[in-house]
Amino acid sequence: MDKLMLYRQAIKNLLKEYADLSAADKDVDTQLLFDEQHDHYQLMHVGWKNGRRIYGSVIHLDLINGKVWLQHNGTEGDIAQELMALGVAREHIVLGFRSPAVRVHTGYAVA
Repeated sequence: MDKLMLYRQAIKNLLKEYADLSAADKDVDTQLLFDEQHDHYQLMHVGWKNGRRIYGSVIHLDLINGKVWLQHNGTEGDIAQELMALGVAREHIVLGFRSPAVRVHTGYAVA
């Protein structure tokens, strides 16, 4: 399996695990969005709870130039560490939610 296929599968597996954790809430729909053509992957919550609108990305990952970009992590989990446990190399993970000036100090890829 080539690197991109491995990374795509790792991303999908990770998002499915988090989706399963979220599925217990029947008032809020958990949506997995996999755009393999453009390499965009998201876990979303959509619905209503206690009279309040719930809508937003929980986790957003992109594959850009062979690297996994962690664009948003709305969980308490360490998504980068979980990706590494699934076979994604540390030097191929970019913390996209951090400014480029901060990324150089994270131990992950800069871009």
